[in-house]
Amino acid sequence: MSPRDWDAQSYEAQAGGVRAFGHTLLEALELRGDEVVLDAGCGDGGVTRDLLDRLPDGRIYAVDGSPAMAQHARVALGGDPRASVLVSDLLELELPEPVDVAFSSATFHWISDHDRLFERLRSALRPGGRLLAQCGGAGNIAAVREAIAEAASQDPYRRRLHGWEGPWNFATPDETLARLERAGFADAQAGLHTEIVHSTEPVRYLATIIMGEHLERLPAWERDGFAAAVAARLPDPLDIEYVRLTLRARRA
Repeated sequence: MSPRDWDAQSYEAQAGGVRAFGHTLLEALELRGDEVVLDAGCGDGGVTRDLLDRLPDGRIYAVDGSPAMAQHARVALGGDPRASVLVSDLLELELPEPVDVAFSSATFHWISDHDRLFERLRSALRPGGRLLAQCGGAGNIAAVREAIAEAASQDPYRRRLHGWEGPWNFATPDETLARLERAGFADAQAGLHTEIVHSTEPVRYLATIIMGEHLERLPAWERDGFAAAVAARLPDPLDIEYVRLTLRARRA
């Protein structure tokens, strides 16, 4: 299945908390300033723009599976010749040249096949190149997932959603380390930590950031009702517990 397109305008308005994960991760990325870097799952380009600022003599390949997000990223990057924005499924990733660093924030949990993902990222890196990424890990958004399951068990939503566990791949550190090693990475590290994201617009936040694939499974006239049904089972304003999986590795 191809990656779905996103509502980039709504994402830009709602994704401040998720975008902050990327900025925090970026602080941990050591750069000389002349590297070629892959931003795998660049989204609307908010983090990519700051990454580019740290590469005065380098270049970025910003890749996203959503055409709308990629176009938003092009605007955010202002046509800078150091940045190439590509629309691609990361499982089919092909770049014009090897990169020194593969960076990714809040993307990998949307991809079902992490073995294939890590194989493609390893192929994109030059020998010795580094991978630094963060995504949802085991236990992520547990309360939201429970609310979604409860709402999905009710009519009229159950015929299309009941029993479907959702589109996410929230891996454990041990699973991730094993996959990285199978893909040919060395010096792999992976760990979990928790962050809280606050939203004063729960319905819009859930619909935009978390439940897009759920809503696409419903007819248009049921989508607003389902988003509201899930939000009604959660506090308002909404504090969501995000469990983040951070991983590092090097192409052997």
